[in-house]
Amino acid sequence: MRRPRSPALAAASGNSWPAGRTSRFRGWKLGPAAAALWLAGCSFIPVYERPSAPVPAVFTDTARAASDAVPAADLAWADFLGDARLSRLVELALQNNRDLRIATLNVEQVRAQLGVQRADLLPTVGAGLQAGSTPVAGSNQRVYTAGLQVSGFELDLFGRVKSLTEAAAARYLASEEGRRAAQLALVAAVANTELALRADDELLRITQRALASREEALRLTRIRFDGGVAAEPELQVANSLLAAARANLLALQRQRAQNQNALALLLGQPVPVPGELPAAPTLAAAGLRSLPAALRSDVLLQRPDVRQSEQALIAANANIGAARAAFFPRIALTGSVGVASSELQGLFDNTAWSFTGQLLQPLFDAGRNQANLDSARAGRELAVAQYEKTIQAAFREVADALAGRATLGEQLAALQAQADAETRRLELADMLFRGGAASALDRLDAERSALAAQQAVVQLQLAGLQNQVLLYRVLGGGAGPAQAALR
Repeated sequence: MRRPRSPALAAASGNSWPAGRTSRFRGWKLGPAAAALWLAGCSFIPVYERPSAPVPAVFTDTARAASDAVPAADLAWADFLGDARLSRLVELALQNNRDLRIATLNVEQVRAQLGVQRADLLPTVGAGLQAGSTPVAGSNQRVYTAGLQVSGFELDLFGRVKSLTEAAAARYLASEEGRRAAQLALVAAVANTELALRADDELLRITQRALASREEALRLTRIRFDGGVAAEPELQVANSLLAAARANLLALQRQRAQNQNALALLLGQPVPVPGELPAAPTLAAAGLRSLPAALRSDVLLQRPDVRQSEQALIAANANIGAARAAFFPRIALTGSVGVASSELQGLFDNTAWSFTGQLLQPLFDAGRNQANLDSARAGRELAVAQYEKTIQAAFREVADALAGRATLGEQLAALQAQADAETRRLELADMLFRGGAASALDRLDAERSALAAQQAVVQLQLAGLQNQVLLYRVLGGGAGPAQAALR
C-alpha cells in the first residue's frame, strides 16, 4: 500500500504513522495545486499479500515419469494429446461449444464494465448549443451559447475511483481465468468422452466375439444333448450364457450411443462421420504425453481456477480502499468554455466561461460509510476463505490423480497377465470339450472368466488414460503464466 501522506489520513486508513515522521513534515508548505498532486498518489487499498496455502508443500507420488517430461502448465493441449483424431475433435469443440462461448462472452462483458469504470478516471467533455431567454427590465432577453462542458468530474484525491477501477480490473482478470478454466475443462471432457467411445468399441468387439462363441457352444451342446451325451443342465447353462451375452451387447450399444450424444453436445455439432476424421487408434496405442512425477504444491498456482479465486480476492481487497476513501471529502468540478451572445449572428463575437467546484464532506450518514467498510472487510475475509478452499480442493484433485497414476499401471499389468492366463485356459477347455474330455460347463466357465478379464483390461486401460487426462487438467495444463492483458 502507498501510505497516506499525513497523520490524519493515516489514522483514517487504519495504518500507524511512524514515529518522528510527523515532525519532519510539519514545516512543509505546499500550495493547493501541489497538495492536490501529492494527495492524488494516495491509496487506501491494504497491502495485498497472497495467503499461505493451507496444504502440504509437496505431493506424495511414487510413480516414475520420463526424464524429459514437460510441466503440464507449459504443455499445450495439442502436444499433450498427441493424437490427430483427438486434436481435431478438440478444435471443433473450441469453435462451437456453447458453454465456452458463454464463458468468453462473460469475459467480454466484464471487459466492457472495466472500460466504463476506467472512464471515471478522466473528465467527460461534451459540446452543446443552447438558446434561451431571461427576463430583463420587463422584457425577455434572448441568450445563445455554444461551447464545451465538463460536468461533475470527481478529483480522485483519496483514491476512491482508482480503487474501484483496480477492483474492476481484478474482476476482469478473474473472468479471463474462468474462461481459461472452462476451456481446459472442455479439452479434458472431449478427450475423456472420445476415449470412452474407443473403450466402448473394444468392449463391443470382445462381446460380439463372446456372443458368436456362445452361439457355437450352444449349437454343439444341443447336438450332444440330442445325442444323449449332455444333460439338460448343460443345455440350460449354454442358453443362459448366450442370453447374458446378448443383454451385455445391448447395454454396451446403449452406452456407446449415450457417449456419442455426450460428445456431440461437447462439440456443439453432430459428431463427424468416420470419413471426416482420422482413424481412431486403440486404447493401448493412445499417445498421451507423460507428466512430471516430482511435484511441489506451488504448481497449484498455475491452475486457472486458483488464479481466478486469487483475482477475486484482489478485487475484494481493492474494495476496502474505496470504502475507506468514502470517509474523506469528495470534490467535483464543473466547467464550461465557449461563446455567448444575445444575437445569433454575433454568437462567436464573445467568449464565455464558467467554473464551479463542490466539496462534500460526510458529517452524519447514520453509519453508512462504516457499514460499507465493514462489509468490504468481511468480503475480503470471505474471499480469503474461498481462495483457501479452492487451494485445498485443487490439492486433493492432484493428490488423487497422482495416487491413480502410482497404482493403475501396475494394476493394469496384473490384470493383463490374468487375462492372458484366462485366454489360455479357455483355449485348453475348448480343446478338451471338442475332444469329449471336458463338459460344456467347464468350457463355458472358462469362457466367462476370460470375457470378464478381457473387459476388465479394457476398462482399466480407459481408467488409466482418463486419469492421465485428469492429471493434466488438475495441474493447469496449457495454462502457463497469467497472460490476460488489460487492453
